[in-house]
Amino acid sequence: MAIYLTKESKVLVQGMTGGEGMKHTRRMLAAGTNVVGGVNPRKDGRTVDFDDRAVPVFGSVADGMRSTGADVSVVFVPPAFAKAAVIEAADAGIGLAVVITEGIPVHDSVAFTAHATAKGTRVIGPNCPGLITPGQANVGIIPADITKPGRIGLVSKSGTLTYQLMYELRDIGFSTCVGIGGDPVVGTTHIDCLAAFQDDPDTELVVLIGEIGGDAEERAAAYIRNHVSKPVVGYIAGFTAPEGRTMGHAGAIVSGSSGTASAKKEALEAVGVKVGSTPTETARLVLDRLNLQ
Repeated sequence: MAIYLTKESKVLVQGMTGGEGMKHTRRMLAAGTNVVGGVNPRKDGRTVDFDDRAVPVFGSVADGMRSTGADVSVVFVPPAFAKAAVIEAADAGIGLAVVITEGIPVHDSVAFTAHATAKGTRVIGPNCPGLITPGQANVGIIPADITKPGRIGLVSKSGTLTYQLMYELRDIGFSTCVGIGGDPVVGTTHIDCLAAFQDDPDTELVVLIGEIGGDAEERAAAYIRNHVSKPVVGYIAGFTAPEGRTMGHAGAIVSGSSGTASAKKEALEAVGVKVGSTPTETARLVLDRLNLQ
């Protein structure tokens, strides 16, 4: 089992014919992802060869969905065009839109996430590494060869820390790893993923990675108290961040004690979440909770 993404998922790549789109489409195909088409209105009807596979290009998401039955879109378009790309995907009725693009204006993110919600489309991102169900499918930029299928679910604001925890816990493996992004406005939250992992019978433990800024981790802690029975292990990036300075992602804004790593750790530990002080210690805590040390 997995959340949001399986080997049955059919993926369209918006921006596939661009440099980043080409590079990561090749990687996604190599990981076994069922990429069924790209979208570029200027290259409608062409095909792009990726090693031994020719992938068609469609003029719109709607055309691609009609021709292939696609249910996932991944967005590799410049920031100025990301809003239109997500709205197009939502209007076409895509079930999941994964927005890799960084640098999208916040007002654009507010607009397209609200529009997608109204249309019944789940957005992951923006400014995220995507998600991977190891051994089944990989949508985005997460390395596919640093872990294996297993029983840990991972939800993270940070791309780099997603990769590190995947590698540190590679001997156990993961059900699904979701990079939700660190912008002030994101389409899928820690809470959304916690709920999905709670319902996934093959996820035994959840790793939650947060960072300084905002109150997403505090809200996740309140949700865990009332709705999550599976063990959760956490890590918060930013314990060494200097006071009064904005660090890292656009969402990493600290005001007074609100949004600090210490406040987030305290909130999570108050509901029984073990929080590591480093990624390596976090991995050890996971092993402890799974009785593997």
